[in-house]
Amino acid sequence: MPFFSSHNDAPTWLTRALALLAASALLILVLGQYTDLDLWLADLYFDPASQRFPWDKTWFATAFMHGYVKNVLMWIGFLLMAGALLDLIRPFARLAPAPRAALRISALAAFFEPLLISTLKRGSALHCPWGVDRYGGHNPFLRLLDVVPADWAAGHCFPAGHASSAMWLSALAAFWLPHAPARARAVFAFGLLAGFTLGWVQQMRGQHFLSHTLWTAWLSSALIVALFALFARPLGLASSSPIAARPKLVEARP
Repeated sequence: MPFFSSHNDAPTWLTRALALLAASALLILVLGQYTDLDLWLADLYFDPASQRFPWDKTWFATAFMHGYVKNVLMWIGFLLMAGALLDLIRPFARLAPAPRAALRISALAAFFEPLLISTLKRGSALHCPWGVDRYGGHNPFLRLLDVVPADWAAGHCFPAGHASSAMWLSALAAFWLPHAPARARAVFAFGLLAGFTLGWVQQMRGQHFLSHTLWTAWLSSALIVALFALFARPLGLASSSPIAARPKLVEARP
C-alpha cells in the first residue's frame, strides 16, 4: 500500500489509493481485453494430447490448496467475525479505538469480500478455461467487454472465487495503521500474494484465467480501501483524528 506513509493526512492517502485503483483497473482491463496473456498462460498448463489440465487431479491442487488451505482461511475469518461481534455486543475492556476499528475492518472484509466475488460470479457470462473450446470445452473464449451472444450459456466463472478466500487478509494491515505504515504495506501485499497464489493454482487446474484472479485482487483492494475510509477516524487516518501516531492497544487506566 504505497499510499500510506507516516505523514499522510486523510485526503492524501485516499487520493493516492483511488489513483492506484484507477490505474490498476485500466492495466488489468487492457491485459485481459487486448492481449492474449490469459490464453498464453492457460496454454502452458494444458496438455493437448490428453485434452485436460494435468494439475486438476493432483492432491496438492485439489485436496490441499482448494481444500485444507481454504478451510483454514475460512475459519480464521469466522474467528475474526466472532470476535468483532462479541466486541460489538459487549465491548472488550480497555481496547483502544484503533485496534477495535482494525478488528471490525478485518471481520467485515472476511465477510463481504468473498460474498462480493461469489455474487459477481453468479451473474457472470464468462467461462472457465475447461469450458472453452480451445481446452476441450464447448464455448468460444469470451473477454470481459465482448458482446455476449443471445443464445449464450453463462459460465459463472468470473471473477476468481478461490482467490477471494485469502485476499481479505490484506485488511489485517489495519492493525499497523497509522503507526507502522511499512509493516501495513507488507501485510497488505502479503494478503494479495496469498490470494494470488491460490488463484494461480486454480489457473494451473484450468479453473480460471489470469485476468479473473487480477480482478479479484482489484475488487478486494477497492473494498478494503472503502473500509479504511469508513473507519478513518478511529484508525487515526483522518487529519483531525485525535489518535496518536504510536501504537496503542488498550485504553489508559483512569
